[in-house]
Amino acid sequence: MNSKATLTGHVTEEQIAAWKKQYGEIYAVVVDDHVCYLKKPDRKVMAYASTELKDSPFQYVEEIFNNYRIGGSDIFDTNDDYFLAAMQTVNELVQLKTAAIVKLA
Repeated sequence: MNSKATLTGHVTEEQIAAWKKQYGEIYAVVVDDHVCYLKKPDRKVMAYASTELKDSPFQYVEEIFNNYRIGGSDIFDTNDDYFLAAMQTVNELVQLKTAAIVKLA
C-alpha cells in the first residue's frame, strides 16, 4: 500500500479533523492506490436500509456505502471493481456491540 499522501483522493489532516468534528468517527477505505472516506452509519439509514432493502443484500450495502461516503477518489463512482471492493468493507462499519439481558431477582 502506498503512503496516504500518494493515494488518489487523499485529503489533508485538517479535513479529516473537520470531518471528525462534524461526524464523529471517520474511516478510510483503500483500494490499490485510491482512498475514499466514510463516516460511521447512523440508525436512521440503517433502519431504512434494513427494512426497505431487506430482500437485496447488495442494495443494502450499496445504500449504506453511498450515504456514508464523504470524500476521496472519484474512481469509486466510475469503476465497478473499486466500488465493489470498497463495498465489502461496509459490514465492518455496521458491527454492533454485544448486549446482554439479565433477569433481575
